[in-house]
Amino acid sequence: MTMEKINFVIKDETGRIDKILAKRLENSRSQIQSWLKNGQVKVNDVIIKPNYKVVANDKVEIALPKASILNVQSENLSIDIVYEDCDVVVVNKSQGMVVHPSAGHATGTLVNALLYHIDNLSSLNDIVRPGIVHRIDKDTSGLLMVAKNDMAHQALAEQLKNHTSLRKYVALVHGDFSHNAGKIEAPIARSKENRKKQAVVANGRSAITYFKVLERFSDYMLVELQLETGRTHQIRAHMAYVGHPIAGDPTYGPRKTLKGNGQFLHAQVLGFKHPKTGQLLSFTAPLPDIFEKTLSKLRKNNINEL
Repeated sequence: MTMEKINFVIKDETGRIDKILAKRLENSRSQIQSWLKNGQVKVNDVIIKPNYKVVANDKVEIALPKASILNVQSENLSIDIVYEDCDVVVVNKSQGMVVHPSAGHATGTLVNALLYHIDNLSSLNDIVRPGIVHRIDKDTSGLLMVAKNDMAHQALAEQLKNHTSLRKYVALVHGDFSHNAGKIEAPIARSKENRKKQAVVANGRSAITYFKVLERFSDYMLVELQLETGRTHQIRAHMAYVGHPIAGDPTYGPRKTLKGNGQFLHAQVLGFKHPKTGQLLSFTAPLPDIFEKTLSKLRKNNINEL
């Protein structure tokens, strides 16, 4: 049987290899356990067990039958490219678009579009995530940086790891903070009750979010949220944890909420040092139309229209 290999290098991830693979590849846990049992996974050229704990710079190799690897095709999809040079692309992702292919999302993703519009993308990630340095959720809109080569990818990933890049979001949340600004520091890990959710748990990974109230309405607030760390669903999980879930969030929020196409969360500001020149770059993306229209109604206190 013809085999193909998925290769990647561990950066700042920690923990068991089976959990790392589940998070990276989004395959089922049973599928990953099968690969490990059958000796299809190697770390540093050695077949390892599911409980192997990864360390920085581990070289991971997964050998899969060719037919089982997702064939990622380029697609002529409309995307908003905010900035592009020889090393970096900044994209304003629309709400409803998945960042990269996975089970159930083989087409229509940002990666499919990038493969059509961009000639070169970095190869440090596995074959379904070329160029992708960081992600935002399907129903979160806003700015993402994309690497066109491995040098740029490594440099941008280092900035994320060292917390030197700037990522600011705006969100509509339920309730009313008692403070105008503050810091949420609570560790996050996958929820034991619901594997599709993250939760604040004592043994989770360190997670820090800063908040600032921009506007207050009768039952909602417009807040600015700045990430220091970048855990999966960090903002959504943190806001739910402090009792102010994001409006429209189908996973972390209440059923009765503002009408929209998912959570009212937008990655508005993105800043980083250019990987080659060292120049500080900063970008701002306007709010989606549905976000602006909802804000307008809240400001006019048109509750019946929401």
